[in-house]
Amino acid sequence: MNLQPRTRWLLIVAAFAMLAAACGSDGESSAADGDAGAECEVGDTDGDLALFNWAEYIDPEHLEAFGDEFGIEATMTTYDSNESMLPIISAGNSGFDVIVPSDYMVGIMIDGGFLQPLNFAAIPNSTNISDDFANPSYDPEQAYSLPYQWGFTGLAVNTEVVGDDFPRSWDLVFGEGASEYAGQITLLNDPRETLGAALKSLGYSLNSTDQGELDEARDLVAAASGNLAAFNTDSSDELLTSGETVIAHVYSGDAFTQFLETDNPEIYEFFVPEEGGTRWIDNMAIPFDAPHPCTAHTFINWLLDGGQGATLSNWNYYGTPNAESIDLLDEELNEFLTSPAVLVGGLDSVESIADTGDFEINYADAFTAAKG
Repeated sequence: MNLQPRTRWLLIVAAFAMLAAACGSDGESSAADGDAGAECEVGDTDGDLALFNWAEYIDPEHLEAFGDEFGIEATMTTYDSNESMLPIISAGNSGFDVIVPSDYMVGIMIDGGFLQPLNFAAIPNSTNISDDFANPSYDPEQAYSLPYQWGFTGLAVNTEVVGDDFPRSWDLVFGEGASEYAGQITLLNDPRETLGAALKSLGYSLNSTDQGELDEARDLVAAASGNLAAFNTDSSDELLTSGETVIAHVYSGDAFTQFLETDNPEIYEFFVPEEGGTRWIDNMAIPFDAPHPCTAHTFINWLLDGGQGATLSNWNYYGTPNAESIDLLDEELNEFLTSPAVLVGGLDSVESIADTGDFEINYADAFTAAKG
């Protein structure tokens, strides 16, 4: 049987996952077994909460408030890309109860059997989700995930260094003029985001499955690497405002919250370049062998309360999918999310990252090669 690379990889990690589930998941069942979700009531807890999340994505005090309300401990571990999170979860026995995969990764994890279906009877606040986020393509029945936050990926610059009259283009990092800022640029340490930026710079879809186009993007990132301070996801915003860099490939909320923490936020600008970029949706999901699935359901339901959703967005400055939170958002956040200066190329220029099937391994290989 001649299996494609990603198919072989999924079978391997699925085998590890099923073995882990059989050997040590505290008796909890998995999506691979065809179950309809954990048997939990609203507000049930069955242990402490272990959250596996992106850095700076929830206020630690907000997470602590959940633990205090339900009389448990709530802790968080962070990751810097979907691709670094996936093998930890797929191997089994990760110990995590809730994870926050991006749109395309949800689809990959459903296919691999690494998520358990949700019990919506234990998540009544799921009805607060805006219709705009219902039944997404990566989880068409919305059986395994619920949206957490949404935002854009683009560039942030220090205008005191680059001035105001600079091209709102990916040329800032991939063009010949980028050498002027050598050692003062960061790109995300994320294969789909960074290769996607290069693909958009070249006029292609960030979901391209054309190997020739991906090779061009790989070469563009490789050429740009000589001008980089680092491939960095967790602290690219901080490197910018500390003066260590002047151009950062960054997520919208990370950029804006970091700007507001400075004495002179007006000198920084975030935008999605004119060629386009990423609009993404991150989601809450429960690993197939989560040790405390009822606590996980309770946390998801709690965070989907309108007030809690607003608290989340007003801290991390990302868009909320929660219709009950909209009127509670900070005015500055609403202005940022709706500013035409953010989407230079307009709404049609942004794309969501999609699961490219067997071609995903090509992205991983291309990014490894580009980084050298």
